[in-house]
Amino acid sequence: MAATLCVKLLPKQGWLPLTQSVRHGSKAVTRHRKPMHFLKQKLMAVTQYIPPARAVPPGVYPTQTKGVEEESGLVLLMKRDLKKIFEDSKMIAVVQNSNSNVEDMVLLKYRLHKHSIIVKVFPNKVMRSFLSDSIYCNMIPLFIGPTVIFVSNELKVKEMLSVLRASPQMTLLGACIENTLLSPQGVANFSKLPSMTVVQGEVISGLAMLTSHTATLLQHPHTHLTQLLQQYVQQQTLEGAPTAEEAT
Repeated sequence: MAATLCVKLLPKQGWLPLTQSVRHGSKAVTRHRKPMHFLKQKLMAVTQYIPPARAVPPGVYPTQTKGVEEESGLVLLMKRDLKKIFEDSKMIAVVQNSNSNVEDMVLLKYRLHKHSIIVKVFPNKVMRSFLSDSIYCNMIPLFIGPTVIFVSNELKVKEMLSVLRASPQMTLLGACIENTLLSPQGVANFSKLPSMTVVQGEVISGLAMLTSHTATLLQHPHTHLTQLLQQYVQQQTLEGAPTAEEAT
């Protein structure tokens, strides 16, 4: 009896229920976040909170001590030579060497030596170190790259420029002439000036001319007065001669 009831109550194989629960999927999201305006983005970026950096407690890192580099004896010797050059020389020109070979350099030295101009070569580091502690500190920007200096105890500017025109690989950057820093154009203008002897001769001749003219102006009234007196005396003598003849 129980077995027959269970068989009746249990569903048969292949039987489907009349109602079936179906799970529906969620609806698609139709509302999206709008993009932020660029002005608001800028404002948010500017007003963003930046936390301060955490202070490092003392003693965490080792102390950084800057070691003072002592200059070698060779550097001190070069600086001594540079000091003597700047004190004794009237003309110091800075020239850039644009890939000139040994033959060109030897020929350049020979041409400059004819005019008592010496070519000196010093490392740029030594030159900058020396110039930074001297009154010629404005010449530091000239020493960049391969450079040489022309040194002379006399003002041989015209001769130096004539030699440089024959050497296109050498470019004049500037010069210090009688403690005055000049650009390449200033050096060219300085070379067009007359020499000191010519200027002195012109000044002396001008002063002599002015002196003679002043002396002439000072003597003119006296000579004019003397001529008038002589003319008056001659007139009196001429007038007195007829009266003497009439009296006789």
